Amino acid sequence: MLLIRCPYCKEDRPELEFRHAGQAHIARPSNIAEISDEAFEEYFFIRGNPKGLYFERWRHIHGCARFFNAARDTVSDKFVATYKAGEKKPALGTPRAAPAGAPAVKRGTAKVAGSASKRNAATRRAPVANAPAKPARGRARKK
Repeated sequence: MLLIRCPYCKEDRPELEFRHAGQAHIARPSNIAEISDEAFEEYFFIRGNPKGLYFERWRHIHGCARFFNAARDTVSDKFVATYKAGEKKPALGTPRAAPAGAPAVKRGTAKVAGSASKRNAATRRAPVANAPAKPARGRARKK
C-alpha cells in the first residue's frame, strides 16, 4: 500500500484515505462560454500522460478533506513531494534513474524460472491406485 503525506495534516497516511483529482497546474480559461470547441476540448479532455515525473491533484477525503498537489514518478509510483494547493510547482528535476547494470523489468512482465508446464507438473497430484472412477458430469448423451 502506498503512503501519501498530506501537507495539511503533516503525516503519512494510507492511499485509501485519498482520492485522485486529475492533473495539477492546468491553465483554466477565464471565459469558458466564448472559447472555441477545439480549445474547450483541449482544456476539458486532453491531459498529459508522461513516463516519469507528473504533477497531480489529490484530496484527503477521509482526513482534512482538503485538496493538495503531489509530484509522483509514474514509473515507480513513488510520491516525490506533496505541497499545498495554490503553491508553485517545486523544482524537482527528474527522478533518479535505475543504477547502471540493473535489469530493466517492466510491470507485469517478470519471468519466473521454468516454464509454466514444468511448474504445474511439479505441483500436480499423482493418480491414486484403486481410486473409484469419477462420476460423469452433466446429462448422459442419448444414442
